[in-house]
Amino acid sequence: MTPLNRILNIEWSGILVAVLVGLVALSIASPSFLSEFNLFVLLRSFCVVLLVAYAQMVTLGVGQMNLAVGALGGLVAILVGGMMDRLGLPVIVAVPAGVLVGGLAGFINGWLTVRTGINGFIVTLATGAAFTGINLGITRSIPFYNLPPEFVAFGAGRIGIFPLLLIVPLLVTVILALFFSRMVAGRHMLAVGGNANAAQLSGVSLPRAIITAHTLSGLLSAIAAVQAVAQLGSAQPSIGSNWLIISFAAPIIGGASLSGGHISIVGTLFAVILISLIENGMVMVNVDPYWVQFLLGALILGAVWINRLRAVHAGSD
Repeated sequence: MTPLNRILNIEWSGILVAVLVGLVALSIASPSFLSEFNLFVLLRSFCVVLLVAYAQMVTLGVGQMNLAVGALGGLVAILVGGMMDRLGLPVIVAVPAGVLVGGLAGFINGWLTVRTGINGFIVTLATGAAFTGINLGITRSIPFYNLPPEFVAFGAGRIGIFPLLLIVPLLVTVILALFFSRMVAGRHMLAVGGNANAAQLSGVSLPRAIITAHTLSGLLSAIAAVQAVAQLGSAQPSIGSNWLIISFAAPIIGGASLSGGHISIVGTLFAVILISLIENGMVMVNVDPYWVQFLLGALILGAVWINRLRAVHAGSD
């Protein structure tokens, strides 16, 4: 097999080709696409979306779904903003506290799923509604604007085209790669998603794997929320309201299996780049942004179909 064939056989190679084609097409269609400011804006939007995608990806890994990703993000966003605005807490206290709340909420999602035996789809649908209710009850839909200058500066800061916000998702990417490839807990999560009965017979704790996945998802949603608050410069109650479709689109396009057992961190990363290119490109060429939702839906269907064909082909070999 030639080196080119090996590259093309990698599951995310098609997404990489689509990204490269998109970059060339947008560069030709709109010369301002390659401007320093636009590339900065593109990378800045990428930062939050990647963390949101990872939050869903880890639950897909165990064959679960988290419909509360956006609602939990919104709750953490207003809690962090409220702690800094109304209580006057410093960034070093408010941000970790908010992330811990996200982890705790994720743990509750996992614990309820395990204890009740109800599918995580239903559990997180219910808790998502609860998180949204708490959010609106606390804020009355009024944002928190009075945030520490250093926090806002971090959200707006950049080095050339690279936003300072990019530091966090890149670190998270490395940590997740090590977690799923080197750590026992990560391998157990994928084993449970691949075949729960076989994993249990091998001594893997199903409850622990499911709770770990939801807790990790809650932590990642919370980190995404903090990034979103820093990016906007205010804690908006609406943060997270549009995360659900994106959270599924990126990992599924990246190669994650809906039935669990397989995820692709690199594939998810490239899928987020592709989604960011689509959104940015539509703005550059003055296309109605509502078409983004249509394209994301089409991409999800296409990705599921391709993954199905790949699975059938692998089974026939």
